[in-house]
Amino acid sequence: MDMAYIDKIKEEIGWLKVIFAISIATDISLIAWLIQSYGKVSKFLSIVGVLGAIVILFAIDRLDSIARRKMNELEEL
Repeated sequence: MDMAYIDKIKEEIGWLKVIFAISIATDISLIAWLIQSYGKVSKFLSIVGVLGAIVILFAIDRLDSIARRKMNELEEL
């Protein structure tokens, strides 16, 4: 296999790791904010926050599956 292709996959995995870490930090921060602001903000804002946290969790799961697929592809080379 072409070395440039292997480097490309490694670079993609690197970017996925960065996005994965940012997503986790964002989700943890959002959940912490939801816990701290419980009862202090409107119900609408709380619901939007919970939905946002859930969407980010699904994004994290998707990023994980994409990264694992790329790592498996790299392993096969």
